[in-house]
Amino acid sequence: MADDDPTQRPRKGDARRSSDGSSGSAPRSSAGGGRTYPKRDGDKKPHAPRDGDKKPYAPRDGERKPYPKRDGERPSYPKRDGDKKPFTPRGGERKAFTPRDGSSRPPRAGTGHERRDDRQSRPEELRAVRAAFDEPIVPDEVTASDLNAAARNQLKTLSKENADEVARHLAMAAEVIDADPELAHRHAVAATRRAGRIGVVRETAAITAYAIGDYALALRELRTYRRISGSDDQIALMVDSERGVGRPDRALEVGRAVDRGTLAQPVRVELAIAMSGARLDLGETERALQELDIPELDPDRAFEWSPSLFAARATVLEELGRDDEAREWQRRAEVAEAALNAASGSDGDLEVVLVEEIFEEPGDEEPGGDEPRDEEAAESEGED
Repeated sequence: MADDDPTQRPRKGDARRSSDGSSGSAPRSSAGGGRTYPKRDGDKKPHAPRDGDKKPYAPRDGERKPYPKRDGERPSYPKRDGDKKPFTPRGGERKAFTPRDGSSRPPRAGTGHERRDDRQSRPEELRAVRAAFDEPIVPDEVTASDLNAAARNQLKTLSKENADEVARHLAMAAEVIDADPELAHRHAVAATRRAGRIGVVRETAAITAYAIGDYALALRELRTYRRISGSDDQIALMVDSERGVGRPDRALEVGRAVDRGTLAQPVRVELAIAMSGARLDLGETERALQELDIPELDPDRAFEWSPSLFAARATVLEELGRDDEAREWQRRAEVAEAALNAASGSDGDLEVVLVEEIFEEPGDEEPGGDEPRDEEAAESEGED
């Protein structure tokens, strides 16, 4: 058997043997107090290295190569035939790119990818030509103060010069939208390029796009305005734009999605008119009339929304074949509009009381004169 090795322990179930071969407990070691066990047949023995055993790796030249740096740079190795060479322009010298205005890469000329900030580095005459080409001319008499105060208040986040230019474009768009919608839309687009994140700017762009009949663009601008401002005051225009692109069912969904109790009265009336139009597009004439049965429909008083509301009701009644009622509501719309125009110089909300005029039939007048004769005069003539 092999020499005793105090580090070897028998496996579970094996019998313990003493040095004389007998089974039993082994004597305790005097050095550590532990038990010593003799080697058994089959135990592994330490052996000296033999020829053919693996040796620790070492490069042939006796020196280890450095690892690549952690920042991603590769170690430099001697070039070999067939390695790619760095590109060198034909001029023989590679030019270094100098960024302009903080840009990280050079703009590609002629591709439309030039940075907007680059126009500030152009000569003054080129910037003037670009501005005149992109933006419609605003007359000198139109100033920023021509825009209403609520809209100017939204432009305070802009610089003073930019805010004044945007305000002038918005004021010009509001002035010419009835006479020239195309020009008004160009002014709105110019304002959008300067201040596209301002709510009133996107609202103006939507209204002018609706005026020129571009309902898809109006929808996009209205959604952007709604996302920026969080307001539903243009919900009626959204419903009408959905109708314009041929989706009356979608228009009804958009109109039903808002709480009408939170809307102002003019907005609520405009929404009712738009919803009635969507019902007419779907052929639901009776339900179109029901959409107009709202508290604001008062035939005895005229508000700013009354002419359009009366006219919408007249249109639906005409579709139903109720011509007499349709003519009556159309007459009320004309009377309300005339009364509002006459009272347009007053301040505050307009409310005009409509008074029905009573006309006498021609047969009611007595013959023989324009004025009725007195009964006493008639009796005196009889006595004579």
